[in-house]
Amino acid sequence: KFDGLYFNAADRAFLDSAWSHIDTLSGYERDLAISALVLSAARKQPRGVFTFTDSSRYSDGRRDLSLSMRDHFRERVQSYNEIVFNTERASRAVCGDVFDLDAAAPDIVYLDPPYAPPSDDADYIKRYHFLEGLSVYWRGVRIMEDTKTKKLEKRYTPFAYKRSIEDALSRTFEHFRDAGAIVLSYSSNALPGADRITELLRDVKPRVEVHGVSHKYAFGTHASAVRRDVTEYIFVGRDA
Repeated sequence: KFDGLYFNAADRAFLDSAWSHIDTLSGYERDLAISALVLSAARKQPRGVFTFTDSSRYSDGRRDLSLSMRDHFRERVQSYNEIVFNTERASRAVCGDVFDLDAAAPDIVYLDPPYAPPSDDADYIKRYHFLEGLSVYWRGVRIMEDTKTKKLEKRYTPFAYKRSIEDALSRTFEHFRDAGAIVLSYSSNALPGADRITELLRDVKPRVEVHGVSHKYAFGTHASAVRRDVTEYIFVGRDA
């Protein structure tokens, strides 16, 4: 389905071959292998987004663009293996609707939702559809065959739109009201603003701290892109 798109024939063949081996794995080994493969594809694609199909347009000699997918994968596997540690506790990862999660008074809840831009929508599928598909080897998803980029069907999320983001944040905070602390990461180049988010969080956690860090986006942007210079906010809400 992706002949002639994004990567050369050898790199595309490696992705297929890697998945044939991943299918024989289970547990954390499978999870690490999928994570390494997805990150390899993200690093190999110029700007890390899949809204264009001719990677040579942005080929500027960077090492990430010249490495083969196989070499990327070897390096990413090593990097992931180096950060594995044993907490001696059971952990679980799930993929689904945040409002379906059990909210039985966790010690801390960390939230990093899509940022709702003021003049567009935060359509992550449009930008990262190839990575989303690769993570499951396009099983259980539908490719939009009539699109040049072979993107996936868009999934609605209320966090992506300026008209629904406030309600989505408010409902999320309420869902985790009984948590020891709620921590939210958000950006100054999105809606709502820091003051409004503080108000919404204070409805369930009276004591709110806001920490701002200046940041310049580099991955997935170009030098002339607007809104590269932003403030990344961390909101910390606790009970009084």
